[in-house]
Amino acid sequence: MNCVALVVAAGAGIRAGGEIPKQYRPLGGRPVLRHSAELFCRHPAIDAVAVVIAPEHRPLYEEAVAGLPLLPPIVGGPTRQASVRAGLEALAYRAPDLVLVHDAARPFCSRALVDRVLRALERHPAVLPALPVVDSLRRTRGERVLEDVERTDLVRVQTPQGFIFGAILDAHRRAPPLGFPDDGAVAAWAGLPVIHVPGEEDNVKLTLPEDFTLAERRLVAAAVRRTAQGIDVHRLVPGRRLVLGGIEIPFALGLEGHSDADVVLHALTDAILGLVGAGDIGEHFPPRDPRWRDADSSLFLRRALELLSGAGGVLEHVDVTILAERPKLAPHRAAMRERLAALLGLGAGAVSVKATTTEGLGFVGRGEGIMATALATARFAHAP
Repeated sequence: MNCVALVVAAGAGIRAGGEIPKQYRPLGGRPVLRHSAELFCRHPAIDAVAVVIAPEHRPLYEEAVAGLPLLPPIVGGPTRQASVRAGLEALAYRAPDLVLVHDAARPFCSRALVDRVLRALERHPAVLPALPVVDSLRRTRGERVLEDVERTDLVRVQTPQGFIFGAILDAHRRAPPLGFPDDGAVAAWAGLPVIHVPGEEDNVKLTLPEDFTLAERRLVAAAVRRTAQGIDVHRLVPGRRLVLGGIEIPFALGLEGHSDADVVLHALTDAILGLVGAGDIGEHFPPRDPRWRDADSSLFLRRALELLSGAGGVLEHVDVTILAERPKLAPHRAAMRERLAALLGLGAGAVSVKATTTEGLGFVGRGEGIMATALATARFAHAP
């Protein structure tokens, strides 16, 4: 059956602190919303993914989801109930069979949980993931503890919540604006039989500042890391600028090539492409293509970074070694390091630039060309 995932991201997220809404705050180097949306974009049973946003957050949204295959964003309302209603109405033209509604602030939902909800939707019109309440419960007023609350039949409800699309759309259309806490509550109010499937302890909702601290620790502990290498060589010739590491270096000769022939950026581009198995620089930017004549090689690097981000990777460190007999590069290493850090979005401490000679040996030693090698390390929340 056709299924659409609706990610709700229209809230202000004030309790989480920070200068921007929590769904756009970075988590493991990527916005929370991107973590939440990517799962549904990768899931083979999800046919389309749409996000409900606040109109004033559009620039944050565009930056957070760049490159993801999403439907156009949907403008939400002043409450969660109103935002989900707006999302469902916007999807009505597609007439999907099923819809999953998910809170953007739950970035750790698993594919297995989505599968459980979808399997239950084969037999039921409304499905919630839920966990048992294991702690003792008390009713309080201010600081005073008043009475025990029986926990036997209580559960903690999560998202994604799954529904027969027509049924939940009808329920939302009929429901009064009472501020229902979730869509399962709307379904129950409308008389739909609602069942629950096992949720996951890891499927936490980021609500308070300390939630982000714990989430960062979890990502670091669970991350998959990869390292890849890139190598490039260009001949030194007269009549060309010498560009290395994104800066121009005064010298009588420059590097021969179709673009600006920056061997450092070319080696880095290949290393980053290698992190995601995306081939090499020549496949993406053929040297015979006139569009890349004398092109700034930072364009190539930017494209490699986009592919890395699209695969869920966060660059952590690069290490560059330049082999050149001349010119002397020591006076330019700091400027190269600063430029590379800016291009890569890394701190200076995560960028290493070294230069050496070959003691007069080989084509480098004869001053015929310059060679660069690069190692790049990235972190992935899951294996790409």
